[in-house]
Amino acid sequence: MNEDLAVTVGVDSHKDVHVAAVLDQAGRLLGTRSFPTTIRGYAQLATSAESFGTVLAVGMEGTGSHGPGLLRFLGEYGLPVVEVDRPDRSTAVSARPTPSTLRLPPEPCSPAAPAAPRRPATLRSR
Repeated sequence: MNEDLAVTVGVDSHKDVHVAAVLDQAGRLLGTRSFPTTIRGYAQLATSAESFGTVLAVGMEGTGSHGPGLLRFLGEYGLPVVEVDRPDRSTAVSARPTPSTLRLPPEPCSPAAPAAPRRPATLRSR
């Protein structure tokens, strides 16, 4: 582990796998990897994230559907977790590039993107 490097982890939760992306403080992607949705997979995700450096936060999308187990595990493991709001897909379709915007950098696609709306993650009952 590079103890001098602070990283943020973005996780997109799915039924069978969780996909994690690790970013440095400048927002550069350091790596991505998929992990099974098992206790062993949760532990692999946590230790893999820590192998990049000190984890400042884990941003999770989908904590109410496929992510509650991982959310609980990471909290007990001691990593700070925030829930990241899913992008509004209705505005994404209308925001297709035009010739005047083609030169702009693309929007971040990682759930750990610093500008993403976020709040402390909590388990919600349905």
